[in-house]
Amino acid sequence: MILFFDLPTKTHNDKKEYTKFRKFLINDGYIMIQYSVYSRFCRNYAAVAKHKQRLEENKPCNGEVRFIVITDKQYSSMIILNGEFTLHERTISAEPLLEL
Repeated sequence: MILFFDLPTKTHNDKKEYTKFRKFLINDGYIMIQYSVYSRFCRNYAAVAKHKQRLEENKPCNGEVRFIVITDKQYSSMIILNGEFTLHERTISAEPLLEL
């Protein structure tokens, strides 16, 4: 799963919700690819459904949150123009992840 979000941070409450959502993502096993772009590896579509439900339960009130499901092969074909895969991404992507 690749998750994208754009949350407001103008008010104190906005910043609090942003921090709460970000902490939820990290505690739920997401890794940061870039600011406001996180990924989570799921072994099958049942896990995707479970994490979709968890996202719906923990989504912030304002802003935008989107996610897309891609296979490990699609993820590994990502082209990085500047920077590199993180150690966590390289370690996990060495094995097949999604069982269809």
